Amino acid sequence: MDDVEEKYNLITSRLQEVLGVSQIKSILAEGRAPRCYWGTAPTGRPHIGYFVPLIKIADFLRAGIEVKILFAGKYTTLIRPPIVVQRLEDVHAFLDNLKAPLDLVTHRTKYYECILRTVFTSLGIPTSKLTFVKGSDFQLSKEYTLDVYKLSTLVTEHDAKKAGAEVVKQVESPLLSGLLYPGLQALDEQYLDVDFQFGGVDQRKIFTFAELYLPRLGYSKRAHLMNPMVPGLMGGKMSSSDPDSKIDFLDPPEVVKRKIKKAFCEEGNISENGLLAFLNAVLIPVSQLRIERLRDEGGIDGQESVGSQKPFVTDDAPEGTVFTITREKGGGPSHYQNYQELEDDFAAKKIHPGDLKASVRDAIISLLRPIQATFFANEDWKQTEQLAYPNLSAKPEPQRRRRQKVYHPPPPGKGKNVQLPSQSTAESVSPDSPQGSSSQPDSKVVA
Repeated sequence: MDDVEEKYNLITSRLQEVLGVSQIKSILAEGRAPRCYWGTAPTGRPHIGYFVPLIKIADFLRAGIEVKILFAGKYTTLIRPPIVVQRLEDVHAFLDNLKAPLDLVTHRTKYYECILRTVFTSLGIPTSKLTFVKGSDFQLSKEYTLDVYKLSTLVTEHDAKKAGAEVVKQVESPLLSGLLYPGLQALDEQYLDVDFQFGGVDQRKIFTFAELYLPRLGYSKRAHLMNPMVPGLMGGKMSSSDPDSKIDFLDPPEVVKRKIKKAFCEEGNISENGLLAFLNAVLIPVSQLRIERLRDEGGIDGQESVGSQKPFVTDDAPEGTVFTITREKGGGPSHYQNYQELEDDFAAKKIHPGDLKASVRDAIISLLRPIQATFFANEDWKQTEQLAYPNLSAKPEPQRRRRQKVYHPPPPGKGKNVQLPSQSTAESVSPDSPQGSSSQPDSKVVA
């Protein structure tokens, strides 16, 4: 892919907003591969909403972008030029209103790495060029800390609160850690030496914050690319804290079926429809990626994938189909070559919500199957998941109480060590004497 415009179109496809279009185009015109990074804080369990940025990362790879990923985990030396590096922020996760203590953040960081590696492999995205770096490896350095101090002399409380309004929990009396968060994320752009940062549109205020304050520290202004936010299954934000609003990467098929069945999907309603949004952002792009792989008869950079690479279409689908809606109660399948066609049919009530749910459900189960098979085949990863997200409601196994022997002294005159009186002594004691005293007169009595 040599054409600048073609690369730019692939880089920005399906994005909601791009800040710094000219910067990216000028870098492509120079013939240099742009460098970017994406990050997430390892707090709640990762869910299928993570497919949205990961699918976009696949586009970056195909366009030749060097995507730096900073991963909080075991330190791995940066290899230049890295192709993909993911940012999992251990320090940021801890500062984000203390969502998780540091010991849990360590285990969750490793769990995120396990899951995301598996996802990349299942999509045929090369993991050999992934580079993982702990955020704390540079966020605690002397230079980074000094820049935090410098930034604190420039940033107002108002700007810090405004920048983190969408991603940091807002309380009446905010902690200082939440006010630091936007500045740390801005500084990451400089210390990772990237040309642009990639994230969800909920990061927009932090991105504009970085564009304003990094130049004031003498650093260059970066571009920012933003993905749309995918609604949850109930129509609101897909959240790790709401189990019914999202599907976990490790949810078994029966759980996926139950959650999809409960999902909000009003007939003809295309707004706040989590199923349509996920289909547009993940399922159709995955189908397109698989079609291209089949045409090229190989993976990205020869990378082999895990599991079925069949697009989400039926065997009788015409060429160019990217998604098929099957009907459970009569009627033939409907084949679609792009998302807009499918959305238009749903808005016109040509697709029943039950048929949409069934088709999306089967596609998600198929998408998760190789991820789960790879994960559960690794005993170390399974143990990591248990440490990262312990079952707090599980009752501990009852412990059998051992009966402790308690010493009870024998009554007077009893026991194995008592000395019995001799017979002569016994005869000299008067049985009539209430005190058991001797019959002889007291030696102290004067005759």
